[in-house]
Amino acid sequence: MPKLPAIQGKELLKFLQYIGFEIIRTRGSHVRLKSNDGRVTTVPIHSNKVLPKGLLRKIIREDLKIELEDFFNLYADFKKEK
Repeated sequence: MPKLPAIQGKELLKFLQYIGFEIIRTRGSHVRLKSNDGRVTTVPIHSNKVLPKGLLRKIIREDLKIELEDFFNLYADFKKEK
């Protein structure tokens, strides 16, 4: 299994919008997103800092409720279109 990519908060926000999440609110440097099927997550946008690996893994597994391999495939498609 490949390693988790180093992703900044802004890039993760764009990726989540790419897979169907919509911004429902912003409070300070944290953006709350929701999908049509009810999944909800919060992404911290702290200048140009990379998200910690543990937080990224938590967002993928618990908030997005997808497997890591599915995430890698979706993220690769997102990067190609970018």
